[in-house]
Amino acid sequence: MTTQEIWTILKLLAWTKDYLLSKGVVNARLEAEWLLCAATGLDRVGLYLQYDKPLNDGELAAYRAMVARRAKREPLQHILGTQEFCGLDFNVNADVLIPRYDTELLVSEAVTRTPDARSVLDIGTGSGCIAVSLQKRLPKAHVTATDISEAALAVARRNAEKNGAAVEFKHGSLFTPVAGRSFDLIVSNPPYIPTADISTLDQEVRDYDPFAALDGGCDGLHIYRALIPEAAEYLNKGGWLLVEIGIGQANDVAALFKMSGSYCQPIAVIDSGGIERVVGAQIKEIP
Repeated sequence: MTTQEIWTILKLLAWTKDYLLSKGVVNARLEAEWLLCAATGLDRVGLYLQYDKPLNDGELAAYRAMVARRAKREPLQHILGTQEFCGLDFNVNADVLIPRYDTELLVSEAVTRTPDARSVLDIGTGSGCIAVSLQKRLPKAHVTATDISEAALAVARRNAEKNGAAVEFKHGSLFTPVAGRSFDLIVSNPPYIPTADISTLDQEVRDYDPFAALDGGCDGLHIYRALIPEAAEYLNKGGWLLVEIGIGQANDVAALFKMSGSYCQPIAVIDSGGIERVVGAQIKEIP
């Protein structure tokens, strides 16, 4: 791409699609459109209404810089700075895991299981996407979210403000920041990738998502072993613990619920791809 040529929107889209495809970007045409929207301030409809419009020098420079980043497989969400989740827009950067569509199942299941929840805890909130989405769907609930990363909490606070969600954020590991409190619902999307598998992940995940948000220990279950038994001490009568899990982990995570002796029969929820994605259970009634 040279600055001497006249680069119209249509010409740029065609060139960028081929270039990004050569770099391994699967949805190259769509991503070229999103990058061009960011550079020009147009929406996707506007791009095609003005397909023969040449970019000015400032727009072209901004676009070239973004395309160069994407060609290095930096995630589109980091370049644009946002990601949609549960119909809301979230700021993202290298300090947080990019919200995935799969995780929306955790939110919807939580709302289904505890529609009258008045107190909610999100462990390891990251971008805050789960906590903020739950607060918007359960407006009568007081939602608290914790994370061990101060940088992640800074992103989460901005996202709560951006989406008009009243969420209490606290810094610390697992339940330490909420000692002495109890909740109707506890949710978590903890790190669940076995350490040895991280090097085999797609480059966009391996090189750009925070390592601590991926690393689940030798078998991916390190956090669950602490989270599941400890959560029982923080659940109100009738309360639920729901967690997102990785592929093939449902039986092992359900076994941890059973082993604790504090929960009713665990449930596993299948996502749209046929994968068991959420496991959870209700706290047992004390006789």
